[in-house]
Amino acid sequence: DRQGRGPMTPGTLTPAAFAAKWRGTTTTEKAGSQEHFIDLCRMLGQPTPHEADPTGDHYAFEKRVAKAAGGDGFADVWKKDFFGWEYKGKRKDLKAAYLQLLGYREDLGNPPLLVVSDIDSIEIRTNFTGLSPTLNTVTLDDLAADDPSAALQTLRDLFTAPEELRPHLVPAQITEQAARHFAEIAQSLRSRGHDPEQVAHF
Repeated sequence: DRQGRGPMTPGTLTPAAFAAKWRGTTTTEKAGSQEHFIDLCRMLGQPTPHEADPTGDHYAFEKRVAKAAGGDGFADVWKKDFFGWEYKGKRKDLKAAYLQLLGYREDLGNPPLLVVSDIDSIEIRTNFTGLSPTLNTVTLDDLAADDPSAALQTLRDLFTAPEELRPHLVPAQITEQAARHFAEIAQSLRSRGHDPEQVAHF
């Protein structure tokens, strides 16, 4: 019940069982990605894309998209106003998957979270307007740990409350912005002929 979001639905698959199942898999990206995602839904007590939206209008596997560079492609999973998601095979280049997703994001409605996974890890990058992206990573080891609660909360936020993953300005950044604004005001006053000493006191 973190920050008033209500009770969580218990999953039908434990985090440890999820981690054990997927740690040893050697299936290809295509063969494993949808089952991996469905198992995530089961672990988190969330409906699968087809259960939540049989029409695929707002939540779907293999969402057809127009690429920013031209041509068509498919996002592996898409949930409107939540995330776009790309899978790669185990130990494949997740940076390439992220770049691929960046090419899809406009046609996906610019979702607040962009997710890539190679089964072993899930990388969640924020995509909030006007804020630098941050990265949250959840691994199979995190889910197999004695206390997987932090990893589970990150995944629940991904599926149900993306705003919880929004980057926040730290005090040092706020101080830096304030100092920059004061400097701009001072420069503006000096350029209008105000006495530099009075401006400094101001």
